[in-house]
Amino acid sequence: MTASLALVLIPGPNHFYIIARGLAQGRTAGLASAFGVEVGTLAHIAAAALGLSYVISQSATLFAVVKWAGVAYLAYLGLRAFTGGQEQGGTPAPQPLGKVFLEGVLVNVLNPKVALFFLAFLPQFVDPGAGSPAPQVVLFGLTLLLLGLISDLVYACAAGALGHRLTRRARTLRYVSGVVYLGMGLAAAFTGRK
Repeated sequence: MTASLALVLIPGPNHFYIIARGLAQGRTAGLASAFGVEVGTLAHIAAAALGLSYVISQSATLFAVVKWAGVAYLAYLGLRAFTGGQEQGGTPAPQPLGKVFLEGVLVNVLNPKVALFFLAFLPQFVDPGAGSPAPQVVLFGLTLLLLGLISDLVYACAAGALGHRLTRRARTLRYVSGVVYLGMGLAAAFTGRK
């Protein structure tokens, strides 16, 4: 729990996505993106428990597919933020909350760093003498998910409050969101298998 807490407190791509959503569209969108990110964590937990994370990390081709799909998706989000539809007055058109939630899921699922985290970090705590590794991985993953959700909700609420104050600067917020997404895509592009 202590190791997971230390990892959760360091801001990463998921936090930056939640912040970008909260700034651009308010607290509700920030919360929807936070819950989406953590549903993505459930997918990583299931993949790790089933051994799929290991398979992906050992296959250069599969790792590259996940990595470049994530890069492409983040680039798409960034470009959409720069060129997205606008309402009257130049403010960005709000995304439906269901779409914000699904984007959060995809941002996390397509993040190769998260898959490698579940492969490299959590297995260190598995005790072979305590039985099957899968339930242990699930328990550790759910602990990380709970701590991550608390952290995500704090970021979502803070960004939503700040975004509400900055609504007059909608164009700036749109560009900040675009830069965040493109930056996350670049970070994912330079993620190596090791």
